[in-house]
Amino acid sequence: MRVRRWGWALTALACGTAAAALQEFGIEGMGVVSTPSAEVRAAVRPDGQHIVWGSRERAGGAGSYDLWQADKRDGRWADARPLSINTPAKEFDPFFSADGKWLYFFSDRAGGHGGDDLYRAAVLADGNFGAPENLGPGVNGKGNEWAPALTRDGMHLLFASDSFGGAGGHDLLMARWDGKAFVDPQPVPGVNTAGDEFDAAWIEDGKAIVFAYAKDIMKDPVRLMLAQCDGKAYVDPQPWALSFNGPEDNTYGPAVDPSKPGEMLVNGMAKAPKAGKQDIYRVRTPAVTGKDGCVR
Repeated sequence: MRVRRWGWALTALACGTAAAALQEFGIEGMGVVSTPSAEVRAAVRPDGQHIVWGSRERAGGAGSYDLWQADKRDGRWADARPLSINTPAKEFDPFFSADGKWLYFFSDRAGGHGGDDLYRAAVLADGNFGAPENLGPGVNGKGNEWAPALTRDGMHLLFASDSFGGAGGHDLLMARWDGKAFVDPQPVPGVNTAGDEFDAAWIEDGKAIVFAYAKDIMKDPVRLMLAQCDGKAYVDPQPWALSFNGPEDNTYGPAVDPSKPGEMLVNGMAKAPKAGKQDIYRVRTPAVTGKDGCVR
């Protein structure tokens, strides 16, 4: 893996200051968000003052897969703490709605429809979270559902699933809001293969998409792919040109920072800077050359 030169901008990011000069990437919240544990998929609230992420086997959580939160103080992330909605089961893959009122995630807690199910919890005025709600059988099947993400109007839900048939393994699906629930999951056009597609993020409400791909998620490296919409489908997915997103790397969890749409968070294993097993990194959002029409 070739690590590019990133200069002083990387130091600024590691300290939590503005990313105006972001070159390739910088680690997010060294010692607070990114720690010796494995951090996977982060979500920033639209106000830019709070971040939630998944952490694996981090001391202080309720289970081995937990959601954690930190607050922005003087430009830095501080006061990392596990969410009250964590259980001894898995809670992972957070995503905030554009209005900041809901936190979406997956969990395999008791009472679901299968393995990992999609849930949401209301964001309360004091920054805590209400009781989680299962998103229902419209999007939760007997298998595993991961990585929920919404359009800004909240009318379409993007997620990964192995419950609804498809091309093979985990596929990327999108469901529509019918006024009561998300229903009618359909394949995201142009991206699903016999391998595993998951951990996806729409850019500019679907003009482009970034997603994780592995031939077999259980044994093969995971790489982030980028594809643009031609008006009907995503065409010619190609590996995203990040220096730690090579053919032997493991890179997951892309998410646009809604408070800074020109920047995204991903998790991976860069050679430097490095805090632990998997870290959260801040990168520039890829250029969009696609059209509307792929989200429907």
